[in-house]
Amino acid sequence: MHQSPASPLDRARSLFRSPGDARHDLAASVVVFLVALPLCVGVAVASGVPAELGLITGIVGGIVTGLLPGSSLQVSGPAAGLTVLVFEAVQEFGIAALGALVFAAGILQLAMGALRLGRFFRAISVAVVEGMLAGIGLVLIAGQLYAMADLEAPASGLGKIAGLPGLLTDIVGSGRALTAFGLGAGSVAVLVLWRRLPAKARVVPAPLAAVALATGASLLFSLPVATVEVQGLVEAVQLPDAAAFGELAGVGAIGTVLAFALIASAESLFSAAAVDRLHDGPRTSYDKELMAQGAGNTVCGLLGALPMTAVIVRSAANVQAGARTKASRVLHGVWLLLFAALLPAALGLIPVAALAGVLVHASCKLVPVRQLAQLWREHRGEAVVLAVTAVAIVSVSMFEGVLIGLALAVIKTAWETSHVHVEVVDKGAGPIRAHLSGNATFLRLPKLLDALEALPQDRPIELDLTGLRHLDHACRTSLENWAARHSSDGTEPVKVASGI
Repeated sequence: MHQSPASPLDRARSLFRSPGDARHDLAASVVVFLVALPLCVGVAVASGVPAELGLITGIVGGIVTGLLPGSSLQVSGPAAGLTVLVFEAVQEFGIAALGALVFAAGILQLAMGALRLGRFFRAISVAVVEGMLAGIGLVLIAGQLYAMADLEAPASGLGKIAGLPGLLTDIVGSGRALTAFGLGAGSVAVLVLWRRLPAKARVVPAPLAAVALATGASLLFSLPVATVEVQGLVEAVQLPDAAAFGELAGVGAIGTVLAFALIASAESLFSAAAVDRLHDGPRTSYDKELMAQGAGNTVCGLLGALPMTAVIVRSAANVQAGARTKASRVLHGVWLLLFAALLPAALGLIPVAALAGVLVHASCKLVPVRQLAQLWREHRGEAVVLAVTAVAIVSVSMFEGVLIGLALAVIKTAWETSHVHVEVVDKGAGPIRAHLSGNATFLRLPKLLDALEALPQDRPIELDLTGLRHLDHACRTSLENWAARHSSDGTEPVKVASGI
């Protein structure tokens, strides 16, 4: 029997499993919208692009990615984790090329999802990912402290941190900067203290409350602070042209695309794993979620908007607000669209210092101070990888810092798995027996040769290699050379028993 294709209304209705789901999802969507609104705007401003582009990414993350299969309850949009990289890309290639970079990253994510590579992101060292987020958080905190005072931040991460003493002097010496910084600091205070208020007051999300209170104070007292520049939703769209796509041929642009795709994918899939632990609903399909993120970033690229990732703050708010289906995240995108279309002038009232305060608070959560102390007590190698990755990102750049962290993680793992044990049995007479066990690799070659060369030169040696699980070429060659040297002075040749 032939069935007519489902209408858009039928597909919309199918998002809800029951009227009860519809009620819960509608309420959750409003909460997520109120959480996402200031973060979308704040991330865009911190990235050096028009505020409306952050809203566009949030809209696409809700409506496009939200409709696709993958993870049912996590919410996508612009994220603080990519702010530093986006800012660097805009400074290097210009805002006109941003769309092409994001589009290419989206295509790469689609390809990775089609090749079923999504599940392999779970093999990325957690220490590297946490170090990456910590490095981003440190750079973002330092940069947004300048924005809280309505001052321009230095370009490099080290420059931002080194300039903080001078920033303090500028704030104290300027009434305008002091006023703006006070407004931003007040926003941070609201965010910190909001959780201590009664539950009825906390119905309003803390980021929205902080921005609303700062905006109200700015208007009420006519404070001389910078506000968000408004262009209009349509005017802010930066459609990439042929020249923008031509930028993709450069080595620097290719590195940026890879960084966008890999970091956004890793953050999204780690977020999916975390969100799955918060609810009892369907589990995430990693490959499908990767393709959903790729589709969203492809659309964002065509619109010249910011790259998106799944965001744990919004996703957790969605689950905690009682969402049951993907309808909540789709509707939150609809509310963002209606706000951007009907109330764009409201953005122009928001003080930049308040948004900077929201991002400073959010960035502090990216720096795992307590986790690092615990990691140092339990897994010092992982703690070193985390710290080195973060410092490298602050000192060099995002992409190189992540590569350094990955390389260090691989070296650490190789070192830890290449344990080799040498057991020497000497009964005082007859041959000396040396039993080797574990993994004999070039990393442990100095230890291995030291143990063998310490054996008496005038005694016969029996070398038992049957306990080795792995013997690489460097070790095999060195053992053969040692055996030849040991037998060169007339000593009985070394007898070798090998199981490899």
